[in-house]
Amino acid sequence: MKTILAFGDSLTWGFQPGIWTRHPFEDRWPNVLAAGLGGAARVIEEGHNGRTTIYEDGTCLDNRKGSDALPMLLATHQPLDLVIIMLGTNDIKWSARCRAFDARLGMMRLIEIAKTFGYLPAYRAPEVLIVAPPPFVPTKDEFFNELWGHAIAESKFFGHHYAILAKEMGVHFFDAGKVAEADPIDGGHLDVANTRAIGAGLVPVVKRILGI
Repeated sequence: MKTILAFGDSLTWGFQPGIWTRHPFEDRWPNVLAAGLGGAARVIEEGHNGRTTIYEDGTCLDNRKGSDALPMLLATHQPLDLVIIMLGTNDIKWSARCRAFDARLGMMRLIEIAKTFGYLPAYRAPEVLIVAPPPFVPTKDEFFNELWGHAIAESKFFGHHYAILAKEMGVHFFDAGKVAEADPIDGGHLDVANTRAIGAGLVPVVKRILGI
């Protein structure tokens, strides 16, 4: 059986817009992906609300830097056949770095970590698949509009920048914005149908990568 690490933020964790709870296990995209692979792979869901690629978030008690968390998870879950990384949403919510290009730079570092980590000698580095998150959409929610309303236009460039990066670094790419849309309830998170759509959309991609 293959082993896949799904590494992401609240979109991977399964944050339900409007009610601040978690989608049921079977509806979260990593588990939809696992079901679609029909037992050929185990998918480990590692979502953390607010996680960034490499950037500090001093507003929170928990460490949200993906570059700090990823090495520990690579060590914990090895051997891995595939690492899927879907991050960037929280990189551009800060007006001081509101560029999808900043998320691209952070994603580049995460790819480097996944490729060069000191895996045990018996294990090789896994394949890497980077996923561009769906863009933000307008929302009437006052808190979330203040949080990321300024970044709506910029978020539409995730797919462009990640596609370039994937080609440059020899990794795989999937644009979740092609199959899913953020919920206007808060402008950034996903309803059940759209988080499931990401998992379903990834099934043929992962099958091709892993040859299953």
